[in-house]
Amino acid sequence: MSRTPGAGRGSAGQKIEQALEKALDPLATALKRATTPARPASAPAPAAPGKPGLQVSPLAVPFPAITPIAGVEIATARAGFYKHERDDLVVFRFARGTTCAGVFTRHKVGSAPVDWCRRHLDAEGGGSDVRALVVNAGCANAFTGKAGADAARRTASEVAKRFGCRQRDVMLASTGVIGVVLDDRRIAARLNDVEAGLDADAWLRAGQGIMTTDTFPKGSFAECEIDGHRVRIAGIAKGSGMIAPDMATMLAFIVTDADIHPNVLRAMLGLHVRTTFNSVTVDGDTSTNDTCLLFATGASGAPRIGRVGDRRLKDFSRALDRVMLDLAHQLVRDGEGATKFVKVTVDGAASPASARKLAKSIADSPLVKTALAGEDANWGRVVMAVGKTEEPVDRDRLAIRFGPHVAAIEGAPSPHYDEAKMSAYMKNAEIDITVDVGSGRASATVWTCDLTKRYVEINGDYRS
Repeated sequence: MSRTPGAGRGSAGQKIEQALEKALDPLATALKRATTPARPASAPAPAAPGKPGLQVSPLAVPFPAITPIAGVEIATARAGFYKHERDDLVVFRFARGTTCAGVFTRHKVGSAPVDWCRRHLDAEGGGSDVRALVVNAGCANAFTGKAGADAARRTASEVAKRFGCRQRDVMLASTGVIGVVLDDRRIAARLNDVEAGLDADAWLRAGQGIMTTDTFPKGSFAECEIDGHRVRIAGIAKGSGMIAPDMATMLAFIVTDADIHPNVLRAMLGLHVRTTFNSVTVDGDTSTNDTCLLFATGASGAPRIGRVGDRRLKDFSRALDRVMLDLAHQLVRDGEGATKFVKVTVDGAASPASARKLAKSIADSPLVKTALAGEDANWGRVVMAVGKTEEPVDRDRLAIRFGPHVAAIEGAPSPHYDEAKMSAYMKNAEIDITVDVGSGRASATVWTCDLTKRYVEINGDYRS
């Protein structure tokens, strides 16, 4: 049976017109929302174990079972950096000969702990016998001048005395409020309890102890082989807001029982950080305290690896990448107020660097992120985010997809755009956005989340 023009769902021309109206007229979308009855409120989410008043992210994942890593013990304690009852001090003790590498924020106002770790790891022989890691939550010890540096040094000194090592072999990390000098006496006062409480099976408590506005502890675990020997890798991370890392994340600590030279660890960490911790963003803000430390205790019995190109590291490299990417994804899933986990892929870019810049522009855009929060496939905002970068883009070849649904193709709205299908897709908790900019063959992927009213609420009273 034939149809008259305009019957049924509408002609291709009408669909294009409707798509343009949807993408390029945010006012119409806002008015439509204002007159649409609100959906019934769901049951309240469970309270988070960190800061009081926060609810566990709907995107949260459970903390994994982590088998103890030979050569490391962990203890947690309450030092009192927070007013409420919670552990806010975490100490790792490592076996003799543990190697270490780190990557840190490039923020121009780095914290005292970042300065401390960077200086000692970069020194001659640095990272060859690291014996401890001390982490506190609740005070960033950033922008604190000489007083903050002295507090960091005294902390390392006190722990070094306890563990029979040099100050330089104690790594430090802090997270919390910027501009407050660390009261290191609080840490020193709990070292007796810390030393008595060291336990090889305390990864969950450690993950909880480093939380600030996190709503769930973040951990990951993997096993692999090096030259026929079973090797384990475990890690924890914290981060929820101020996430747009540059050579690190908020805080991440990864430990393996492999035996690997510090130079090799440094190379591997640098290789994988780009596509993991450096490929996530919550709000476009880089922290003063971003730190990622990788430790190798050498207690697995596997042979020592002293060369970067050693083929025996192939399986280990893949496992390390899995752990780091898992932790990075959890940061996004716990983005302050997040309800959507979003994968942004840019194809057809002129270079990998260009693809990455384009993907981050989309992922960081407040307009794109608020549209995601409203479950609105406003692909006009994606066009905006792509075009503002000044990266090479062929406008007449630009294509945009939300999941399997094509929004735009060859520089124009898709003639097959289906608003109903697109709207249904946007209700998913996990969303893929793919953009082809038609300028080359390079690709990049960045993970992000939506931007909701809860983000404003959480950060509006961060210090209270």
